[in-house]
Amino acid sequence: MPLRMKINGEARELELDTRTTLLDALREHLQLTGTKKGCDHGQCGACTVIVNGERINSCLSLAVQHEGDEITTIEGLGTPGDLHPMQAAFVKHDGYQCGYCTPGQICSAVSVLKEIRNGVPSHVTDDLAGDIGLSNIELRERMSGNICRCGAYSNIAEAMTEVAEA
Repeated sequence: MPLRMKINGEARELELDTRTTLLDALREHLQLTGTKKGCDHGQCGACTVIVNGERINSCLSLAVQHEGDEITTIEGLGTPGDLHPMQAAFVKHDGYQCGYCTPGQICSAVSVLKEIRNGVPSHVTDDLAGDIGLSNIELRERMSGNICRCGAYSNIAEAMTEVAEA
């Protein structure tokens, strides 16, 4: 099936089997290997990308569902010479160890801060009418779909807090 998407700001056209996941389209067909395949069940978050401004697990989504969508992967956030503020904060705060989950963590963290700015509540938000804030509990709840086997959670929260306060 023919498919058109805007990926990292660039219009792309693909011809894909309708059973191809967005993750496999990115990695196997477009060679955007920054997005990682972890559990392939939507439980670890290593495959998190940003679609139309919202984070999703790309392993759970068929590519054909994203006709005309705007997709941002870790490659689209920044480059080694021009890091996105979240990427720079992860480096500064050592928000990674082995690095496998890092692309998904960063994409999710960028989206989490946008959710908070937009007043989107989470399961631990106390006052849905008030300021959601940046409590450690709030950040950890929102990032709970992204697993780091190395345990860099406190460093990830520090990186997110720095970017949010900037």
